[in-house]
Parts: sequence; structure tokens; C-alpha cells
Amino acid sequence: MKNENIITLLTKAYAAELETVQNYLANSVWLDGLRAHEVAEALTIDVTEELGHAEKLARRLKQLGACPPGSLDLDRNQKSLQPSADSTDIRHVVKGALEAERDAIATYLEIIDACEGVDPVTQDLAITILADEEGHRTLFEGFLKSLEKDK
Repeated sequence: MKNENIITLLTKAYAAELETVQNYLANSVWLDGLRAHEVAEALTIDVTEELGHAEKLARRLKQLGACPPGSLDLDRNQKSLQPSADSTDIRHVVKGALEAERDAIATYLEIIDACEGVDPVTQDLAITILADEEGHRTLFEGFLKSLEKDK
């Protein structure tokens, strides 16, 4: 029997991971200026990790009897992570990445709660991905601290 709430939450996480891949890729290529290389490199590394998360979520959706949605069925919400018109606005990118990571953490915590006593496999997957997202958040918090010092 399908648990529609868990499938809905997994689909939400899947869409967010793919949107993050798209925005991290765009920002990693677009950034210029001092410190841009370090942030762009972190984004590039995270693209691979976030894509891996999306793949795991897609596989879990299939295991639960749900088709992973195609691009036309995915919500897009990361307004703060859109590339800035100013390619040197590193602070904008870091703040956007932080917001995306915090949103991901909230979603995975929601999945963990929804799976409690119902779906230990999905819960374990969400816990594993949550640890990665917390690592990403910590990295971008460090970038933001450094940028704030330079003001």
C-alpha cells in the first residue's frame, strides 16, 4: 500500500535537489572576482552530491510504486538562488545556497518524521541525505562568515 504523504514529500525533495543542481551549476559558471573560485568550486562539488541525492530519491520513489516526475511536473521555488545580474555578487550566491540547504534540511526532517514507525527504509535514506545537507549548510555558513568579515 502506498503512503501518499511519504511519496509527496519524496517528490518535493527530488524536485528541490534537481533545482539545486541547476542553480548551483549556473552560479558556479557565472561567478567572477575575488573568492569566486572557492565558492564556485564548492558549488561544483555539491552539484554531483545533489544529483546523487536526486537519483537515490528517484529510485526510492520507484520502489514505493511511484514514477519519478519529469521536468514538466516539478515545482521550482529557489528564487534566492537565481544567478545575479552581477557576476561578482558572491554574497548573493552564498545566501541563496544557505537558504536552499536550510530548506532541504527542513524537508528531510519532515520526511524522517513522516516515516517514523511506518517506513524505516525511506527514513534511513532521509537521515543519510540530511547529514550531507547539514555539511553543505556548514560550508556555506563559513563562506558567509568570511564574506561578512570582509565588508
